[in-house]
Amino acid sequence: MTTRTRPSGTLPTLLVLIAALAAGLGLWAGQKFFSRTAAVPPVESMRLLDAARVLPEFALAAADGSVVDATALRGRWTLVFLGFTHCPDVCPMTLAALARAEKLWATLPEASRPRILFVSVDPERDTPEALQKYAAYFSPTVLAATGDIDALTRFAASLSMVFAKAPLEDGGYTIDHTSWVAVLDPEANLAGFMRPPLDPELIAADMRTLVEHAP
Repeated sequence: MTTRTRPSGTLPTLLVLIAALAAGLGLWAGQKFFSRTAAVPPVESMRLLDAARVLPEFALAAADGSVVDATALRGRWTLVFLGFTHCPDVCPMTLAALARAEKLWATLPEASRPRILFVSVDPERDTPEALQKYAAYFSPTVLAATGDIDALTRFAASLSMVFAKAPLEDGGYTIDHTSWVAVLDPEANLAGFMRPPLDPELIAADMRTLVEHAP
């Protein structure tokens, strides 16, 4: 979760933490009861599901005006992170780590090179222009997208993630959100996740392993 200065013990934060715990337990249970259909390659930076989870249909709006859906994401591995451009700590740290990893896997063939998808859960403030500028600060190839709250909530839930608006004392707000990174396979299915702290070198090595292991 992101950190910020505001009264502790407020109801929104409590609800988010409860939801996050439930989501995490659900993902763990899913891992325990998935049938193993293929050998899982050895990785260090992430935890892979025994079998990828098919995601329900989703459609988000990319900062460049295109649509981000399962069809658009097929063909390459994708690392998905939920956040927002006003995030003071977790979001820039995560995107910086992923961008460093991206530089390390840059020698992979372009057709199979993993992509980074940053999904803003703050559509009220994160306009396409703001998203494009923010993502480009970390890497010109980061794909940035958002959507309406209902679409974002469904997408986040499909990845066992949560987010919620949290008021601040000055009258503004921040966003509480899951801080891990989802790993989507080349079929745009949920293959696993990475928890912070993120190690760019390990991530890059693991993505190379996954690219080479993919059929």
